[in-house]
Amino acid sequence: MDAAVIVVGAGPAGMMLASELRLAGVEVVVLERLAERTGESRGLGFTARTMEVFDQRGILSRFGEIETSNQGHFGGLPIDFGVLEGAWQAAKTVPQSVTERHLEEWATSLGADIRRGHEFLSLKDDGDGVEVEVRGPAGIQRLRAAYLVGCDGGRSAVRKAAGFDFPGTAATMEMFLADLKGVDIKPRMIGETLPGGMVMAGPLPGDVTRIIVCERGTPPQRRDVPPSFGEVADAWKRLTGDDISHAEPVWVSSFGDATRQVTEYRRGRVILAGDSAHVHLPAGGQGMNTSIQDAVNLGWKLAAVVNGWAPQGLLDTYHGERHPVGKRLLMNTQAQGLLFLSGPEVQPLRDVLTELIGYDEVARHLAAMVSGLEITYDVGSGTHPLLGRRMPHLELSGAVRKTSSTELLRSARGVLLDLEDNPRLRARAAGWTDRVDVITAEPHAVRPASGLTGTSAVLIRPDGHVAWAAPGSHHDLPMALERWFGAPRSI
Repeated sequence: MDAAVIVVGAGPAGMMLASELRLAGVEVVVLERLAERTGESRGLGFTARTMEVFDQRGILSRFGEIETSNQGHFGGLPIDFGVLEGAWQAAKTVPQSVTERHLEEWATSLGADIRRGHEFLSLKDDGDGVEVEVRGPAGIQRLRAAYLVGCDGGRSAVRKAAGFDFPGTAATMEMFLADLKGVDIKPRMIGETLPGGMVMAGPLPGDVTRIIVCERGTPPQRRDVPPSFGEVADAWKRLTGDDISHAEPVWVSSFGDATRQVTEYRRGRVILAGDSAHVHLPAGGQGMNTSIQDAVNLGWKLAAVVNGWAPQGLLDTYHGERHPVGKRLLMNTQAQGLLFLSGPEVQPLRDVLTELIGYDEVARHLAAMVSGLEITYDVGSGTHPLLGRRMPHLELSGAVRKTSSTELLRSARGVLLDLEDNPRLRARAAGWTDRVDVITAEPHAVRPASGLTGTSAVLIRPDGHVAWAAPGSHHDLPMALERWFGAPRSI
């Protein structure tokens, strides 16, 4: 084996996955076709859930001062995300290129082997491993790994080579994206629906303005080169009446509204994550964030298999948990597309939904949906409100020092949090301490809405989701430990 895992694609999903694997001590090689990062950024900022994920791994500080906001939208209809009590505010002005750079630096610091200028060509899964053919600076070579993960985007070569089914709907229109200098455009942060389509505009760092132009009736095109700025400026003028042809284009691109999802996230020893597994209209900035969260869900499970302690079926839960998340992502982006991009015939629906968003419960539901905060995994039956949900931030103090539930997840290990200093509980977990950190601590400032009131103990998976809690789980602690962390070692 050249590595335990080969990851194809050095975007956010690939870099996050490589880092998660390295935290567990797994050897990983990342193959990236491009010789260097492009510096281009389709995505801007990250959602509240990604802020939590970065914080639990201790990398949020790498981004420096982050501008955050509670202002969001659903299909261009404004929503105050402040209704999500206790949630992070979303980062609004971090270009995807910056996110990619910081994630690559983190992965490299952890020991990931990142090979740029290496293009994936083909694969062969023989049941015992995967052989990958690669074209690199030294010519054609073959690498072998126990598992191959495709994180190589919407046109994934790995997905095609492995024969994954990718059903859905093709693009029905073409839209333009451009970053411009030397132009004064009024902000249209959540989009403006016009008679001929929809436009968005907003400031980026460095006196750059980003615009998006969605002109109804434009047929989809599969381009080998980006559109010209002249095409973008002409479309902008047709929709708004404003002439921006004098602007200096920094970057011009196009995209469509194709909506597809693979039927399975794993076929044998080949796995897909991020845009390789799902493509959709980029509504609400969810694509990169969902991709990063795919990687966090997959990383610890794949590492457990490689390291030899995974219980039967653990890797299957990656598809079981993330495929429904991807399906809802496609559903909500299609709904937003109808609101954003349709003509005046949809205005009555916009008006009705605007009224409904005025109710906090509706606003909370939609905000949680596009933020990724609604996600609940099936971890077993019970009445505790946090089962399957992500562990909320909880300040703690113990015998050694003050800490938090978030900080305890830095090393990407499981955590059993004993909140009532129960020696019997800790003794029952003794057989898993090579995989699970058993922590006794006293909670502070438990918010009523957190779901932690009256909780005596919590078992947290490496991805931050609660696998067991007391009181309220309908199975006992050893059963939960064995389900997620394998058989106990002999002690």
